Amino acid sequence: MSSEKTEAMGDSFAALFEGQAAAPARRKRVRVGERLEAVVIQVGKDLVFVELDGKQQAFIEIAEVRDPDGTINVKEGDTIRAHVVEVDEERGSVRLGRSIGRPGNLAAIEQAKETGVAVEGKITGINKGGLDVDLGGGSRAFCPMSQASDRFLEDANALVGQSLRFVVTDVRDGGKNVVVSRRALLQREASESAAKVMSDIVPGAILKGTVSSVRDFGAFVDLGGIEGMIPRSEIAYDRSVAVADALKPGDLVEVAVREVKDVEPSNKRGPTKKITLSLKALAADPWEGLDLAEGRVVSGTVVRSTEFGRFVRVAPGVEGLLHVSELGRDFKAEEGEAVLVVVKKLDRQTKKVGLIPAPDGAEVGATVAVVSADLKVNAVVQGTVERIETYGLFVQVDGTKGRAGRGLVPNAEIGVPRGTDLRKAFPEGTRVTAKVLETGEGRLRLSIKGAKDAEERADFEAAKGRQGAPKSLGTFADLLKGRKL
Repeated sequence: MSSEKTEAMGDSFAALFEGQAAAPARRKRVRVGERLEAVVIQVGKDLVFVELDGKQQAFIEIAEVRDPDGTINVKEGDTIRAHVVEVDEERGSVRLGRSIGRPGNLAAIEQAKETGVAVEGKITGINKGGLDVDLGGGSRAFCPMSQASDRFLEDANALVGQSLRFVVTDVRDGGKNVVVSRRALLQREASESAAKVMSDIVPGAILKGTVSSVRDFGAFVDLGGIEGMIPRSEIAYDRSVAVADALKPGDLVEVAVREVKDVEPSNKRGPTKKITLSLKALAADPWEGLDLAEGRVVSGTVVRSTEFGRFVRVAPGVEGLLHVSELGRDFKAEEGEAVLVVVKKLDRQTKKVGLIPAPDGAEVGATVAVVSADLKVNAVVQGTVERIETYGLFVQVDGTKGRAGRGLVPNAEIGVPRGTDLRKAFPEGTRVTAKVLETGEGRLRLSIKGAKDAEERADFEAAKGRQGAPKSLGTFADLLKGRKL
């Protein structure tokens, strides 16, 4: 360190502590090479001042805490880890650093190996199996290629001419053979950085990160040495949005931490935490102020088809379900197609929307009865055979769509001899007339036989009215026989 800088440091250091109470008589002595934690108490123009143990202060040069882009990466209150690189007993000051610079002599190199403090070296060339490193003062070292980085190096020649930091791993033959490792230093720093970042990763925290990779099921985000994942369901309220359309590798994002869970690593270097992140949590909730009401006709788009129905987007970020039981034979809409639907059920608490197809002629914004008012017990209705089962026929009543207007005609109410092949007698699409026997939510029972009996009863009553009442009515069968004479 230059004399000018040392003098400036002394003035700044003295100014910082001027007026403070005298230090306690006994302080913990620190020695060069010792690795310790310190709390930042002030960030100056050239120096960062720290507190070591509540009793002793130290400093670190500002260049040591700058990112490659020049940003200072510490603030007051942060805890940092560094080595003691200089102790000035006369001034009573302690200088910290992440490296001791170029050691320049054997004693400094051996001290760096013993303490683990990093040294600085310039890459001067590449030989068989590794890098030649100039440590200054005529001292040279060798860095095996496997120790040149913590990841695969595509072109080691790009390192030539760069000044980098290393840890000394071996010193032999009186300093003639010095081995250094950049990989060990990078891994140590990454571990320390990850531990610091991890302390901030708690459920509910809002953090910034960089998208590292994108998959169909979600996106991985680097939070500063720790990686979390945004599942597809947490990308946006609109679940039809593809992950690759919303995010790209390298994107800077702000995310909310949903969950932090301990997991068993698949290997020694694997993660031990599963961090679930969310973009959706920071977006406006589309349900707030949503203008929907039960019975309203709305226009939507089919976004997803499943075995239990179609999901229809009825508002940005809001989907409703057209259950398969509500879909008749004539419902042909597939993904991407527009449909008219009626809001059958709206649950704002659970954020679920149940839909049914809109009746023919319905207009967007109109309100329609979810269950037709004509479906009353004993009413005679017309409809179309939609489905044939071993236990009866399903008939869609005219003027209705979906399950509410689809009724079952049990075998006993069809009015055909036992053993009749219903698929031949009533193929799908057959028009029938039936009497309503029972109504209710999702429950409609009809009778084709009952409709015929009602029609015959009506005909008889009409004939009786024209001919006058007979002295004896006899049985209903007799009356019908008389009608045929």
